Amino acid sequence: MKKFTHLALFALFLLVNSCQKQEPSPAFCGLSDPTELDQLIQHKMVVYGEFLWEWASDEQIWTALSLSDHVLSVGYQPVEEQNVADRLHLLNIQSEKWKQARAEVLRIVLENELRLNPAISEKELLAFKENARLPVFCVVVKNPSTIAALRASKLVRYAEPIGYEPFMATRAADRSGSGCDSNDPDGGLIPGVHYNNITPNCKRSWNFPNHKIQEAWENSTGAGCKVTIIDTGASDDQDNLEAAFNQGDSQGRTIEKFVTLPPDGQPETPHDQCGHGTSMLGACAAPRGEDGAAVGIAYNCDLVSIRAAADVYLNESREVVGVSDAFVQAGESDTKIISMSMGRITTSNQIRDAIKFAFNQEKLIFAAAGTSFWWTSWFWGVIFPASMNECSAVTGMKSNLTSACGVCHKGNKVDFVVVMERVADGKTVLTLADTGDDPSTVGGSSVATASTAGIAALVWAKNPGFSRAQVFDKLKQNGNYWPNRNGNFGWGRINAQTATQ
Repeated sequence: MKKFTHLALFALFLLVNSCQKQEPSPAFCGLSDPTELDQLIQHKMVVYGEFLWEWASDEQIWTALSLSDHVLSVGYQPVEEQNVADRLHLLNIQSEKWKQARAEVLRIVLENELRLNPAISEKELLAFKENARLPVFCVVVKNPSTIAALRASKLVRYAEPIGYEPFMATRAADRSGSGCDSNDPDGGLIPGVHYNNITPNCKRSWNFPNHKIQEAWENSTGAGCKVTIIDTGASDDQDNLEAAFNQGDSQGRTIEKFVTLPPDGQPETPHDQCGHGTSMLGACAAPRGEDGAAVGIAYNCDLVSIRAAADVYLNESREVVGVSDAFVQAGESDTKIISMSMGRITTSNQIRDAIKFAFNQEKLIFAAAGTSFWWTSWFWGVIFPASMNECSAVTGMKSNLTSACGVCHKGNKVDFVVVMERVADGKTVLTLADTGDDPSTVGGSSVATASTAGIAALVWAKNPGFSRAQVFDKLKQNGNYWPNRNGNFGWGRINAQTATQ
């Protein structure tokens, strides 16, 4: 860790000094002290609950690029187009005016980058394959003057680094594999305490009575409703997400698996290499089967898994692109509900564009309010993208029904809460392990989010003609705080039984 810190700071020192020697010299160089950028991010997050890169100076953006992978996300638009966010799903970016705007913005990038590298081509500038539906591309920027030129253009909606998060210079090594704790079976589970055996032969998690899940199954099992889980994928070794997806009382439904995470060396697959995605899929919709495994809440819903990230903390540029592409894919599909138990501190407009794209097509979106790691312990509010109005933020609660779980974020942007941590022994919710039938356990705002998506599937399956707004109203009106919204837990714990009546 110390070695990484010293190397990062030394690299910044070299970059700043070399910046001063470039021909022609740029208008500015990076910050000599990278902690200034982190302090700005912290301040904005604490005061405003979010950090937008538009609040940063050109120098601060250049510093962020220099300390990460130099990838800049650039949103564009024709000059005559303004406030396109609410019309993203209606745009034809293959039309001539949009193609001309893209070409001109890319020309600005190329013109400035050629000053440092006369041999560079347009193709080499592009960091990732572009999404055909969103007016945004990602470029590798090595000349700080490119930033100033882009931000001065009326064709540019935003130009921001997507591979930088606070404390990249000092703590980035700790973030590798965030949320990828072992998803192996939990050998400490006690029948009658942590689970109950139910027909035909599966395990019902201890927390289901807090939301009247089993009683709700008399009204709905989720049949006919499709849920998309955007996460780290689905384990190929978990039979209950493969051939045994339809077994016991779970019949006639489908599971689909995709990957949108751009490759990092080797081609990516939908297979979960983290375990987090598998556990979310299980909590939401594992089959009510005959093999002794844990059952999910909406055990008869159709399920889609999109592997969009390597872990739950979206601090890599390719993860931002993967999540953005996943929301576009889900937005264009026949899914009704999208659940994502991942996030980041700084706002990404590329992800925001994609979420608005999906939301504008009547998708009901749930996002995790935040589960704190030690390097984010300074901020306990709702993280991005759960902080967006288009997302319903969900967090976790202890079994005392009054306190947030030990690592769960809370705040006035939270919409719902799920009981997922036992006060007596700290045990969390049963779900599918990466392989086998013995359950694993998973906690945080992550499982609370996937669980709420499952409850929403029960409601929508019961009322297939409902709009998104009607489903949301059903959920909030059956929260224990309704009609008075709680400052930390929103509408509270959903009673699935009354919500599905």
